[in-house]
Amino acid sequence: MHCLWGLRARLSPAVSLALCLALSIVGATPIFAQSMPDITYPDTRRDPLVETLFGEPVADPYRWLEADVRHALEVADWVARENGLTESYLEGLPERAPFARRIRAFMDYERFGLPVKAGGRYFYTRNSGLQNQAQLFVRQGLSGESRLLLDPNAWAKDGATALDSWEPSDEGRYLLYSVQDGGSDWRVLRVLDVKTGEPLADEIRWAKFTGLAWVGEQGFLYSRFPAPDENAAFQGRNYNQAVYFHRLGTAQDTDELVYATPDHPDYGHTAQVTHDGRLALITSHVGTDARYEVRVIDLAQRKRDGWKVTPLVTGFTDDWKLVEGSGRKLWYVTNWQAPRYRLVSIDLGSPQPAWTQLVAERSDILERAGIIGDQIVLNYMRDAASHAEIIALDGRPGRALTLNGIGTASGFRGRPGDAETFYAFTSFNCPASIYRLDLVSGATTPFATPKICFDPGAYQVEQRFFTSKDGTRVPMFIVRSRAVAKAGKPVPTLLYGYGGFDVSLTPGFSATRMAWLEAGGAFALANLRGGGEYGREWHDAGRGANKQNVFDDFIAAGEFLIDQGIAKRDGLAIQGGSNGGLLVGAVVNQRPDLFAAAVAQVGVMDMLRFDRFTAGRYWVDDYGHPDREADFKVLRGYSPYHNIRDGSAYPAILVTTADTDDRVVPGHSFKYAAALQHADLGAKPRLIRIETRAGHGSGKPTDKAIEEGADILAFVARWTGLSLPGLSLGGETVAAAATTEPATP
Repeated sequence: MHCLWGLRARLSPAVSLALCLALSIVGATPIFAQSMPDITYPDTRRDPLVETLFGEPVADPYRWLEADVRHALEVADWVARENGLTESYLEGLPERAPFARRIRAFMDYERFGLPVKAGGRYFYTRNSGLQNQAQLFVRQGLSGESRLLLDPNAWAKDGATALDSWEPSDEGRYLLYSVQDGGSDWRVLRVLDVKTGEPLADEIRWAKFTGLAWVGEQGFLYSRFPAPDENAAFQGRNYNQAVYFHRLGTAQDTDELVYATPDHPDYGHTAQVTHDGRLALITSHVGTDARYEVRVIDLAQRKRDGWKVTPLVTGFTDDWKLVEGSGRKLWYVTNWQAPRYRLVSIDLGSPQPAWTQLVAERSDILERAGIIGDQIVLNYMRDAASHAEIIALDGRPGRALTLNGIGTASGFRGRPGDAETFYAFTSFNCPASIYRLDLVSGATTPFATPKICFDPGAYQVEQRFFTSKDGTRVPMFIVRSRAVAKAGKPVPTLLYGYGGFDVSLTPGFSATRMAWLEAGGAFALANLRGGGEYGREWHDAGRGANKQNVFDDFIAAGEFLIDQGIAKRDGLAIQGGSNGGLLVGAVVNQRPDLFAAAVAQVGVMDMLRFDRFTAGRYWVDDYGHPDREADFKVLRGYSPYHNIRDGSAYPAILVTTADTDDRVVPGHSFKYAAALQHADLGAKPRLIRIETRAGHGSGKPTDKAIEEGADILAFVARWTGLSLPGLSLGGETVAAAATTEPATP
């Protein structure tokens, strides 16, 4: 999931990877040298719009493309003409169909989500392989028979309505879940009776960036915005988020207001409830920064005090991530006085409550923690890879958990008194496997292990460090088949980056990138400054006035791959989404000579107007304020839309966006693509692919994901010289090639 969250989410960014290869393609004749027909771009109206900002004239000839495509006929016509050109071009690439077949094959395996236990029931998601959306199942007891609860595949003919978040009530009687339609950030909340499988009449509208927090079995806390004005749902700025309590069996307009800040409409708020149901925690944020205020509601006193809110943390200075609560005691992971995070606790029942340190800050990043049974599981990140350990509730050292090599571990959810927890582990060459950890015996057993169509041992995952322009040491993962690595020859390489919002890019599996690597390419993931890989300092070094460091890191990563003989000098492609789309646009403007191809997905391309739409106003934490002169000068200096170098030879560029993206509105990509097509940038194509009934990335149906992946890989292969032998890429040819190298541990 590419993410510029309206509220900060330390989710593993939706960015995942993989690898493999067919030995026979090394050294094949580049097919990108074959002639391609000339491209005639659609006519696009240019308006003589020039504004003077802080004494500088700024042209914006394509501002009319910011209008919502659903309501602006001229924009809709432009989208149709651009899509017609792009579809015609991509369908003419012989690599497209083979890549689509291989992506489909690599995606066709049974996938499970992490189980959640409530009242003796286990809830989990499962996709049989090629279903557009994962289904939700429940079983009574760990070995009970599975029963289908929700099947989102029946919700829409095009598969674009998705099950987003879900949460069983404490006793497992009800299931609260959110529905996402067409990729939008808006959510509809509904409730299901677990025993009967029948839906309740309850329905919540205009929820966005919300938690799902049960208050016993009687109702739940959620966050929503006021209903937007007509025709503004997908572009209007989001203000006045508030927390409400919904009692089951009642209408939404009778919900109780729990917490709001009308004097600060820019504040956002989410709610959590401790597993014992004693305390509710309201976490408030101003932007995307991990700087929060926390307030407490004693639910045991609600009949007497109502929704009485007591401040716990004030000032919007630090990150506070709730671990758990028991009675009036709370545990948190925080970077307060610890840039790489530590574990603290507080007893609100004591005469003078004060924070106590349980686990001090270390050189590794403490990402999260969970209390299961009478122990705490700590999840650390070292050089963007996971490791975990278990300690006692009082902080006494325990034991380390053994993970299967370089990868990403997630999960470890539970509650005090539990004897088990579940976690997932994935890597570039391994789809996610789910494991059950017995806290009493310490034994780890598989809960769900995917059956895959390739040998993970045939691929090499390594981590290297390169030096950026200012001497900073930056890590990068490099993935190739062992055969390609052994051959020692440069190959077409796809370099991915993000570099922002304290988001850490960690190892993960992607069927699309598996098809790229199987075809003989290399994949690299650079952990740029601006992310969270090394804590607060790493983030600060890549935002605001320091944003150029991110671009310098990415350029240095590309130069390193070429200098080390990994990437072909004329075969390096770059890719990024959301903030990573901005990254791609900026570095292409700064170093068009370095790249053969670029894919900018759902990117923030107009840095002078990003704060005027939906959740964009939150992003000033990372980017700065366009209406402040010092910030404006920085933003104007790298804004992709405003810095296209007319008269320079640019790489082949594919811009992707979607009509229902209300995170980064598609007008960013529309304007950028129009400007690219107007400029004299050489003979290579500058195309835009605009998906319908899709958004920023989450909830995208499998069919759409396969088609998009095939389009991107075919485009990149064409312009980096990645040849597909006989254009077979399917069946026996690939299978035979994959077994030419023995699997090694």
